[in-house]
Amino acid sequence: MKLDRVIALRNNKTIYRDGDLVIKVFHDGKKADILNEALNQARVEETGLNVPRLEEVTKFDGQWAIVTEYIPGKTLQQLMDENPDQFDAYLNRFVDLQLEVQRHTCPMLNTLTEKMQKKISQSALDATTRYELHTRLAAMPVHHKVCHGDFNPSNIIITPEDKAYIIDWSHATQGNASADAARTYLLFWLAGNTEGAEKYLHLFCKKSDTAKQYVQKWIPIVAASQSVKGKPEEKEILLHWADVVDYE
Repeated sequence: MKLDRVIALRNNKTIYRDGDLVIKVFHDGKKADILNEALNQARVEETGLNVPRLEEVTKFDGQWAIVTEYIPGKTLQQLMDENPDQFDAYLNRFVDLQLEVQRHTCPMLNTLTEKMQKKISQSALDATTRYELHTRLAAMPVHHKVCHGDFNPSNIIITPEDKAYIIDWSHATQGNASADAARTYLLFWLAGNTEGAEKYLHLFCKKSDTAKQYVQKWIPIVAASQSVKGKPEEKEILLHWADVVDYE
């Protein structure tokens, strides 16, 4: 494999393409987290969802790397940016894809509730707010649906044949679909697309027959969880969302 064609850069990783392969090289990070990402990918593959095939976990110059199948095409975000007049149609497809993911189960994935309880405890919120969020989370219905954890248009590739593939399963868990929807709502909001966020939430709730208020109850919980390992420039905003415990 050759690491000479960079296709994406992230804070702690570089993503290369070598022919029919994608090599994600981690520059830091815990070995357990990297291996867990690969394991998530392998487990989700078994559901039958369209995801890039995991090929191997290896090392390059002492740095861990995950090697997957290369999927040609454009991300849904690129298509939205290139064709703003078709945003609503793309958003409709986006929500359908998310609902398709959530129709699956994958019992070997970590649970969303346990992950969020840990993250809330690690957050910079005061003890009173953490207690209220822990209490709210404990009262939420426990489901076992596949939750992507970072479901946004940049993580969907549309091939030239118009087939959709979902990538980046590092945050995947099994849990409540509305928590995953709350996360996606926040991702639109953090990207500065507040109008898109509201359109998304309306569409998700309509298609899934879910009360908007129910998804909104998840927003502070999800924001607190994301604030722990989220981007530094987003932390203050996420903590604000997390602190609005009675947000409606």
